[in-house]
Amino acid sequence: MQISVGTFNLNNLFSRYNFRASVNSLRNADPNGEDISVTYTFDNQSDFTLRTFQGRLIKGKEPAETAMIAERILAMNVDVLAVQEVEDISVLKQFNSIQLANLYPHVVLVEGNDPRLIDVGLMSRYPIGAITSFQTATHPSEPDKLIFGRDLLAVEILDQTRRKKLFTLYNTHLKSHFVDYRSDPVEGKRNNDLRRQYQAEAIAGIISSRERKGSRFVLTGDMNDPVTSAALQPMLAIDGGQLINAVTDPVETRLPKPERQGSGPQTSAWSYRHNPPGADTPPTYGLYDQIWLSPGLAGKLVSSHIDRRTKHGGDGSDHDPVWVKLAL
Repeated sequence: MQISVGTFNLNNLFSRYNFRASVNSLRNADPNGEDISVTYTFDNQSDFTLRTFQGRLIKGKEPAETAMIAERILAMNVDVLAVQEVEDISVLKQFNSIQLANLYPHVVLVEGNDPRLIDVGLMSRYPIGAITSFQTATHPSEPDKLIFGRDLLAVEILDQTRRKKLFTLYNTHLKSHFVDYRSDPVEGKRNNDLRRQYQAEAIAGIISSRERKGSRFVLTGDMNDPVTSAALQPMLAIDGGQLINAVTDPVETRLPKPERQGSGPQTSAWSYRHNPPGADTPPTYGLYDQIWLSPGLAGKLVSSHIDRRTKHGGDGSDHDPVWVKLAL
């Protein structure tokens, strides 16, 4: 059998609803249980809370951008899709139902710890077994601090007929490069890099403790660093062997959009384009969205693919989706 597995950062897939309110009782409720129409107003600020992050309102994703990421997912048509930057399980289920016409009968998301409300999740055509969240994991260097802002989510993917485990998929979203303008940029970068290193070390420890030699598992997600990053290297050395990069020479759905300056990407193995400030600085490219195979899946890789954006800024997301085909 052949199964396709992908990853896609959906870039702030939030709902259109911005506020949270408290309703203690149903006004003018009919004691006979008849349907009634009720209108609520929240004039007192203590009755509701607007969702904000760093002083800015959290807004729903623009419908046009939501339609674009849905179009890309439908075109990919993968069997199992790990996703990042989703607000909650309700938003993901609604997106699957409305935009994807229920393409995936199995949808998973566990709330993480990120103050921006972005979580990791999974959609699958294949049945799902055990689901494990590591949102409470810590690192030995910071035992009192949760190590994952967006979780490490482990999901068992099962065979369609016998319901036997095919492999376990680990989905994560590591610390970004963002540094607040009010902070020292050098110190901020150092802290972010160290955070990703700690997260990589935590992932290696968790997977090593769960998977036996020869186990079949996939580690995927938005790693916010290229595969050669020093911060990521601890993540790739799991007890039982070195993980295999499944996306070294991916097939692109289309050629990348030409750059106005610079020679453009030198390889097809990139999913994120960074455009530095300054007119004379050319963009850089990196494979931030990665798929790593366990040694037990090393010989199962058939091909790898990237859906290439049509605009430099991205089509509904600043990341390009990546997927692989495995022969199991």
